[in-house]
Amino acid sequence: MENKTVAIIQSNYIPWKGYFDLIKQSDVLIIYDEVQYTKNDWRNRNMIKTPNGKQWLTIPVKQNSLDQKIHETVIADTSWSKKHMNALQINYSKTPFFKTYKELFFELYTHSSEYLSEINLSFIKAICGILEINTQIIDSRELNLDGDKNMKLVNACLKLNATNYLSGPAAKSYLDIELFNQNNIKVDWMDYSKYNEYPQLHPPFAHDVSVLDMVFNTGKWTI
Repeated sequence: MENKTVAIIQSNYIPWKGYFDLIKQSDVLIIYDEVQYTKNDWRNRNMIKTPNGKQWLTIPVKQNSLDQKIHETVIADTSWSKKHMNALQINYSKTPFFKTYKELFFELYTHSSEYLSEINLSFIKAICGILEINTQIIDSRELNLDGDKNMKLVNACLKLNATNYLSGPAAKSYLDIELFNQNNIKVDWMDYSKYNEYPQLHPPFAHDVSVLDMVFNTGKWTI
């Protein structure tokens, strides 16, 4: 049987390049937004480079309860998109590929959803297209997952006939490796420590900014 790698992750807003490296190394990516929305996290914000250092771009959202799911989270103020477009225009207009991709991204901003998950996914899919990442992306709700935190991950892999589960290193603190082993699923870990630098405006170089920085500066997959 051929190896099949599955990764499971929450949607993030214009994520950093490591997020797309995880997608690139997977055969199937499951967007797992049927979990609790966490405030001050990567779900609704990310950073860009500016002449004065890194700057947050944040989508304002409504948090009506602590149990609110990511896919239930809606936008609080529709003016956010114009602010973000303006920030990108000011800070990236002099990059080599800003004009190439400006219209694509600004179209997404102009016709964005009221739901955070849908906004995130629209950008993720568009960026995958630019970076020629052809990984299948599915919504976890399509799989009707049950069980505890770890069992849901295992069940997702089983339903997709996965041989490998690819995870970010932060999950080492809670992932039940033995449970995966019992179900003949090998756990692989991402290594984000060896990325190369690329031409970037406003030194010093920063790896941990939105992938849009890489797209506007290089126009391609550069790690």
